[in-house]
Amino acid sequence: MDWRKIYTSKLKTMEEAVKTIKSGDHVVIGHAVGEPVKLVDAMVDYAVKADLQAIEIYQQVDMGHSLYAQPGMEKHFREKSFFLGAKTRDCVNSGRGDFTPCYFYQTPDFYRNIKQPDVVLATLSLPDEDGYCSFGVSCDYTKPAAEVESAKLIAVLNPNMPRTLGDSFIHVSEIDVIVEDDTPIPELGLPKIGEVEMAIGEHIASLVNDGDCLQLGIGGIPDAVLKSLGDKKDLGIHSEMISDGVIDLYEKGVINCRAKNFNRDKMVVSFLMGTKRLYDFADDNPGIYMAPVDYVNHPVIIGKNDHLVSINSSVEVNLMGEACSEAMGLKQFSGIGGQVDFIRGASFSKGGRSILAFPSSARKGTISKIVPYLTKGGTVTTSRNDVDYIVTEYGIAKMKGNTLRERASQLIRIAAPQFRDALAEEFEKRFAERYQEV
Repeated sequence: MDWRKIYTSKLKTMEEAVKTIKSGDHVVIGHAVGEPVKLVDAMVDYAVKADLQAIEIYQQVDMGHSLYAQPGMEKHFREKSFFLGAKTRDCVNSGRGDFTPCYFYQTPDFYRNIKQPDVVLATLSLPDEDGYCSFGVSCDYTKPAAEVESAKLIAVLNPNMPRTLGDSFIHVSEIDVIVEDDTPIPELGLPKIGEVEMAIGEHIASLVNDGDCLQLGIGGIPDAVLKSLGDKKDLGIHSEMISDGVIDLYEKGVINCRAKNFNRDKMVVSFLMGTKRLYDFADDNPGIYMAPVDYVNHPVIIGKNDHLVSINSSVEVNLMGEACSEAMGLKQFSGIGGQVDFIRGASFSKGGRSILAFPSSARKGTISKIVPYLTKGGTVTTSRNDVDYIVTEYGIAKMKGNTLRERASQLIRIAAPQFRDALAEEFEKRFAERYQEV
């Protein structure tokens, strides 16, 4: 049967499409800028009008209006996501929703074997000549969730969604409901890069060698790192995501993936977040290979890349090198994301290194991010056994292979100056007095 006839037979309006959803359904929303914002809003509107109840919402980064997480929606929706954003934090921390701990690379298995979705809401590219649509900017967990047998895929086909290459396609015949919409793909503005970020970027650049393969997050520090790598050669990318910062280095030939021993000549990525420039850059780009997160973020797959350098951030680090990267005490702030996936993957990599980088202080210098103890209730995202390098604007501290005493000493050295005396006092209590007793 001609795929165009299949397409037409599945075409509905948004208002018709969301009537597929029932009370008690497990609904997975496409990740980050792959979220079909208007469709999600239509789902909320329908759930309220039809008095649907106890719908469970699973998502990572939310880029839409997150109306399902707002006060008064508790009867209709229960947030149970793996990662929180500005619009969903209060929902979880106030008790109206829940947080689900899960390594990013394990989320596809979660959907296959633990909580199978009833409905998946996603944005796809328009079909190609053979009827295949691309998951575009959001392959990650979105594609694996859509492929679960129990799931009904409601897909918004959008001409603004780039057609990304790799393991990122689904045929029209496998979509349950098709909605057409030409809303622009959500964009993330370019981050501000100040003196602190540039200092951190320069320190990190000193740890990067020609031919290394990089994993980068998003924000001022990763972009500052990229700005500091202009004199490097033959860099590669194997990263859960990329943003606009890679484009300039790619166009200059600094990032070319030629030195990669695994997936050579390809930037391997699971999702994209950035501006339209990034989406246009990714469209039909043979240099970008998109794949689900259980491939891109699997530590064993990551480790197949020689000289993998993982760069992530953290909320706070204690004097043992334990890092909390997702909470502020008892309040969940974000999620584990792919930090541990890549830190452990880097440890499997021949010549691999992992870096946690952050400003030494917060709230205009009133709070140290290097602390004697993690804030009460704060979780250990990256254990002291996994952490490798820690970088602030004041320098580089090496954790792996060093004793607790040596770690504490190095961390105090790169702490904000106004907090070093207090940290040194804690050091004396913890180590000097102990040795005196012995």
